[in-house]
Amino acid sequence: MADDNVWSDAWDPGEDWSGGGALAKRLPRGEILGATVYELGPGNFGVYHFHHGAEELMIVLRGTPTLRTPDGERVLAEGDVVHFPAGPAGAHGVRNDSDRLSRFVMVSDHPSPEVVEYPDLGQITAQARTGSQTGERLWLVYDVPPRDG
Repeated sequence: MADDNVWSDAWDPGEDWSGGGALAKRLPRGEILGATVYELGPGNFGVYHFHHGAEELMIVLRGTPTLRTPDGERVLAEGDVVHFPAGPAGAHGVRNDSDRLSRFVMVSDHPSPEVVEYPDLGQITAQARTGSQTGERLWLVYDVPPRDG
């Protein structure tokens, strides 16, 4: 199926999970392992975050995205592969500072429940495939109070 091909331009409709205008397409996945293709146009980005449960692996297919991690920023090249461990050491955000498209695959395990932190947004999310007391699957956004000092 063409939608399962990393080079097709068939994108999933709906919300922008990147926070910064990325196109996304979920690839075939199982209960634990999954992958998503992202495409960033010039000026688009994926918001800086880290997972408490999931590990992620980024594979650059096209373009030269700029990667931000706790160690700083660096420009990636086509074919680069980067591992993001669970926890604060695996924090990452990606943006496209170039004038051409950038496309990459993010592969990860999908633990449930999962907690994700967004330091720049001051938010933490808790999510699970199981239902909650709301009658729907667990999805909670917590706004972190500003720290004094």
